[in-house]
Amino acid sequence: MSHPRLHMAAVAAAILIIPALTGCATKKHVRTQVEPLERRVDGLEKQNKQQSDSIAEVERGVSRADERARGADARAAEASREAANAQKTALAEGEAAKRAAADASTAAGGARSLAELGIGKADETGRRMELLDNFKLIASETVLFGSASSQLTEEANAALDTMAGKLAGRKRYVIEIQGFTDKTGAAAANLELSRLRAGAVAQYLTTKHQVPLHRIHMIGQGSEAPASDNKTRDGRRQNRRVEVKLFEADLGAASAKR
Repeated sequence: MSHPRLHMAAVAAAILIIPALTGCATKKHVRTQVEPLERRVDGLEKQNKQQSDSIAEVERGVSRADERARGADARAAEASREAANAQKTALAEGEAAKRAAADASTAAGGARSLAELGIGKADETGRRMELLDNFKLIASETVLFGSASSQLTEEANAALDTMAGKLAGRKRYVIEIQGFTDKTGAAAANLELSRLRAGAVAQYLTTKHQVPLHRIHMIGQGSEAPASDNKTRDGRRQNRRVEVKLFEADLGAASAKR
């Protein structure tokens, strides 16, 4: 598109040239013809400048709109990435929750099994205690010891052999062993001596007759619960002893209670 000022200049030039060629133009004529044209040209230039400024302003507005649009696109992309990450996190947490639930279920199953096992053991213990309450005395022997001694005599060994012979064919039995002393000596020394005497009897039964140790219950009583008067020599001899008792479970009595 041609510039308006060029057109006006061309028109003015033509106006000037024509009078010059004809020879009848005057300065007054020039002023009356050219000056209005120049003013029109200046007005058109101003108008054109205003239009150019308006176009530039519009272009700047478009540029700002483009920048805002690009910023919005960037924020939208960031929001999309955050949403995707949040979804991945939710999925991961969901899987973790599923695993935790599965582990809890497994633990609960194990706890139930242990509880059932505990109940079973408690029932078994109860039955064993019930049997203990219904044990009956089968046989008893008393073996004597020398003064301040825990060594078994031949007579004591023979008595223990007799006791062991009564174990044949028995499965539900226990052997109770209690050691004692006379009043001679200090109480602490007598208590230890009574334990040594009970231990000597238990060792003989386990090594010589293979009696299971879990079937033996032993205790040292010291000079407590004397069998005879400690004031006499024979009484003190009777107190230097170990009492051995054989008990067997009375299944008939236990069944009758049920």
